[in-house]
Parts: sequence; C-alpha cells; structure tokens
Amino acid sequence: MKLLLQYFFFFISLVCLSQQTDYVDFKTAKADLVVKPNEGQIGGHIVYTFEVLKDVDSIFLDAQNFTHIEALYDEKVYHDYNGKYIVVKHPFKKGEKNQIDIGFTTNPKKALYFIGWDSNGGFESASASSVHSLNHQNGQVWTQGQGKYTSNWLPSIDDMNDKIEFDISVVFDKGYEVIANGKLTKTEDYYGKTKWHYDMQQPMSSYLVALAIGKYDKKVEYSKSGIPLEMYYYPEDSLKFEPTYRYTKRMFDFLEEEIGVPYPWQNYKQVPVKDFLYAGMENTGTTIFSDSFVIDSIAFVDKNYVNVNAHELAHQWFGDLVTETSGTHHWLQEGFATYYALLAEKDIFGDDYYYWRLYEYAQELFEQDKAGQSTSLLDPKSSSVTFYKKGAWVLHLLREQVGYKAFRKGVKKYLLKYQFKNVKTDDFIKEIEKSSGQDLRNFVEKWLKSSELHYEELEKRFFPNKVFIQDMHGQLNPLGLTRYFPLDCDNQPEACKIIFLQSDDSFLNEKIVEQLGNNISKATFSKGDVKVRRAIAKAMTEIPKELKEDYESLLTDKSYLTIEAALYNLWTNFPEDRIRYLNQIKGIVGFNDKNIRTLWLALALVTSDFEPENKQRYFEELRGYTNPKYHFEVRQNAFQYLNSIKACDRVCKENLEQAAKHHVWQFSKFAKQLLKEID
Repeated sequence: MKLLLQYFFFFISLVCLSQQTDYVDFKTAKADLVVKPNEGQIGGHIVYTFEVLKDVDSIFLDAQNFTHIEALYDEKVYHDYNGKYIVVKHPFKKGEKNQIDIGFTTNPKKALYFIGWDSNGGFESASASSVHSLNHQNGQVWTQGQGKYTSNWLPSIDDMNDKIEFDISVVFDKGYEVIANGKLTKTEDYYGKTKWHYDMQQPMSSYLVALAIGKYDKKVEYSKSGIPLEMYYYPEDSLKFEPTYRYTKRMFDFLEEEIGVPYPWQNYKQVPVKDFLYAGMENTGTTIFSDSFVIDSIAFVDKNYVNVNAHELAHQWFGDLVTETSGTHHWLQEGFATYYALLAEKDIFGDDYYYWRLYEYAQELFEQDKAGQSTSLLDPKSSSVTFYKKGAWVLHLLREQVGYKAFRKGVKKYLLKYQFKNVKTDDFIKEIEKSSGQDLRNFVEKWLKSSELHYEELEKRFFPNKVFIQDMHGQLNPLGLTRYFPLDCDNQPEACKIIFLQSDDSFLNEKIVEQLGNNISKATFSKGDVKVRRAIAKAMTEIPKELKEDYESLLTDKSYLTIEAALYNLWTNFPEDRIRYLNQIKGIVGFNDKNIRTLWLALALVTSDFEPENKQRYFEELRGYTNPKYHFEVRQNAFQYLNSIKACDRVCKENLEQAAKHHVWQFSKFAKQLLKEID
C-alpha cells in the first residue's frame, strides 16, 4: 500500500502538476483563518469553488509541510497528503461546478513570518522579559509569497496561471490592525479576539495573497478617480508619515493617466514591516514594504521610498492585472514596473533625473556585459539587472521607435484585452504592432531575444540635446552635443573642474565629484546642492588642511549620509580634534538603521580620552543593538563596528549565531561569514 501511494504521488507530481489548469479552473476561495503568533501558527479552513474543464480522476492543492491538513468533498474526508499536495481522488466530470473545503494547521518555515513574538517568531536569544514586552508592542505577522511560496501557509495554487477571487477572514488579538487584500467589510468580536473580514472582487494569482498584522495607525487619501489610498504607519512615527509617503497620490494619479487604464482594484494599501526580505512586494492592492524606508525629512534626500513606491504601484497593472505565464516573460512584470516607476519619477523630478537613471541602468548592464553575464531578456534565468534595467530600457527604446501615441495605445489595448489573465511577450508585441502599424520582428530579435547588449545603441540616447564634457576625439566641448561621451576626470581633472563650476546639473556634478575623489578644490564646496556636498563627503577621504574648515561644514548638512562620511573622515584625518567632532554629532541617530549612532559609539569607544567614565555604557549600547529585537540592519551595523574594534564578546557572538539563522538570507550570510572571521 505504501509503495502504491508513493507511485500515486509520483504520478501526480509529473502529470497533474503541469496539467491541472487544463482540467480544473479554481474560481473563488473563502478563507477563515486563526493566527496564533506566540505559537508561530496559522490554521483554519479555506473553501474553493472550481469548474471542471475536462474529465479528470483527481484534483490537488499545493500545501508545503503542513502539520495537519484534510479535504472535505462531497461529504467525504480525504487525507491523501505527501507534504506537498493535498489530493482528492474522485471521478470529476467536465462541466461540473464543485467546492472543496480544506481544514489545516501549520507552523510555516517561510512565506509567513512571525516577527517579535517568541523563539518560533525569530527571537531565539532574546530574554523572556524582552519577549514579553515585544508581544505587546512590536509583534508583527506578515507574508511574502513571491514565486510559489503562499502554499507554505495557505493551501493554494502555486501555478500563477490560475487566478482566483480570494475573500479572507482573520481572527487575531484585540488591539492590532489586520490587513489583507481587498476591502474591509466588517470587524467583529470573536471569543475575546477580533475577526476581520476582507472581500476581493476580482481574481488574482495565489502568490499575491497578502496578510500583515501589527500595531499601526493609518491615513487615507483619495485619488482623482476616487480610489482610497490607505497608508499605514507605526504610531510612534507620525512625524515620519509625510516624508515616507511623499508624492504617493501624485504618482497614483499620474500612472492612472499615463497608463490609460483605471486602477483595477477596490483600494490601495501600503504597509511597512520589520525585517522584510526585499524593498517591497506588490501584493494585489496591498503593497508590503520594508520599514527601512520609513524616514524623516532629513533622510529623504539620501534614502526615500519614492522609487519603490512607484515600482510596486506600477505592478498593480503590470504583474497583478496581467501576469506572466512563466519566468520566460518575467520582464513583462519587472521591466514594466521599473519603466513606469521611472516615468512617475520623471513627472516629479524632471527630465534630467529620468535620463541620468537610464544612464545608471545602462552602466549596470554594461558592467554585467563586461563580466560575460549578459543574457536574453527572455531567458528565465536572467539576473534582476536584466529583467528590471534592460526591460525598462527596451520599453524606452520601443516607445522611441513607434512613437508615444502608438505606444500608449498599444499598452492600453494590451492591458484591457488580457486583464485578469496571463500573458506572454508576443501578446504585448502584437498589440504594439497593431497600434503602430510596424513590424517589430527585428526589434524583438535584437532587444528581447539576443543576449548581446548593444551598448552603443543605448549610449546614443543617454542625454539628448545636453551639454557634455568631451567629444569623440577627447576634445573639451562645452557648447553642446546630441550624444553622451563618458566623463574622464582622471585624465582631464581641470576640464572636469571647469565643467563642474559652469554646470547647474546636480546629477552631472555628482558624477564629476565622484571621479575627482581627493582632487577637489576649494571652489567645489561653493556648490550648495546637498547631493553634491554628499558626494564630496564620500569622495574626499584625504583632507588637506587648507580645506579642513570647508569640509567641517559638511557636519551640519541635512543629510545623514553626508554626516556619517564626514564624521569618519574628519575623525581619521585630524586626531587632535576628535573630541570636538564627537561632541558635535553626539545626539544624531541617522536612519532607522542607526548609521550615525552606531558609528559614533564605535569611535567614542576607541577615542582614548573621550568620556572614559561612559565607556562601559557606550559599549553596552552598541552591543545591545546586536539583540534580535532590533531590525537586522541595525544589528548588522553593530556587528560590523564591534568586530572592527575587536569587541565582539560572548553576548555579541551568541546574537551573531542567532543572526546566522535569520530569515533574511543576506543578513544570515553576513553573520555566517563574520562568525568565520571571529573564530
């Protein structure tokens, strides 16, 4: 019997996994969930309705490593489960409309994360008292289902080609906000807890199902078209709300107008969460993003949410409304989101910003090409640089070739024709061909199918009708060209300095300063642009005495990156003034990752004659930031500085060992490497 069951599941995995969407169309899903954060557990049941497209002897749902799961169909309970699929074996007939009820319990290892609760939630080395405090203040639960991961916490369909209308109800402790896809229809008391009911009206792929729970306040604005824009924030961050969500409504209105297709969902929610795996995720109508982007007005110039905000918003059309059939067509999501985010930023920051970003994208692609890693845009194994940056470039080139009106018309037709469906690249290209009357086969071969970058073609389009540094013969030409030529400040430093003083292009001036490095003159400081001064702070690591006073002025700039770089470089260059610099910067924290505070603590500890009576307190503060209760970026800064001053003690190492198990793989990789260095 055991061998027969193994063969049955082998057959399911080989045949049904790839063919189920040809036989069964899942229509709706109604989930009733109970979340138990202190146990790291979610359970409940989900009822699917489905239509049988062809006769089939079984159906299945994806469910990864569930503790308990069973299916109720036609008054019969099914327990056929192999750790990956729950299977209902039954003679289903074409045309039948059915429903299946799945009951389940699981402690997910991925896709649903319990942050700030107990050891199951990721705080293995936190003390009992600190965990108790976190249970009432900072506990969060959030999802990240990109790819095929939702089935780790919810029995669902990993195949993104099957779109389903999800309605979700969640039972959770009182005093928390529970956020999911769709419209909140009601909340109700439920045996001492609160039950939240969310309704979706349109279908979506399972990987876009979202859940976020935490202590939040929110503000609501309305787009020109009347869509509620719900923006969540931590209660203690009320003063950071405006700089964090700056330009949100403007970008929403711009994209609706530019794309030409109304926003397709009932509302748009944005929720910051701690220790998120990425910058943001475009769950249908509900973007979850890293709270690293929760910023104050000073941080805005260095690190803001605008691009991520625009990118995830663009995905609501490109990725959520129309979804790739497979990874071969991944650029239809990421390339489009990158391109339309750039258009939204162009509307805010201007043409110079737009072209400089295209330039930077091209440089990334060029470096990838030089490393021999260029691939076709239609290669499902391509890098993010290819999908995102080359994808955006291809759309820029395509719009240039067919013209703005034809491009916009084709995009609109494409979205309307395939809304709530799955698409291939040919589907998009055919609509652009129809709208433009052009045969795009050569374009597709050159820019989509070929792995060759064609960098020289990109180079011609960097900065049309702008002033540049040198012509093709290396001669200085400040009068204007119609094509870009690279800066060469190593060989022409004086020419670069002249252009710098004459230019009012802050992007160009930044690039010049970055290349000049320590070869910066006193006149360079005359530019008041905060971004240019930030570039000076980072580029000039060797400070001549005649520029000391000018460089010290950087410590008062409204830029956390400038202050961080200036503090370190001044401390290094002028030991006799270290105490003065430390006193000047003493109360500044910096970004959410405490970039300035952690640097300041490390410098205070190794400055021998600075506040010896407070050394132990400063050490305990810096070591304390390695504790799991802090954001992983804070912890990483603290670990790095403690290691650099040779002060990672037993407690630090214990926290580092815990960090090596962290769910953010970049952080766990960092911790593992640092453990090797320390050992």
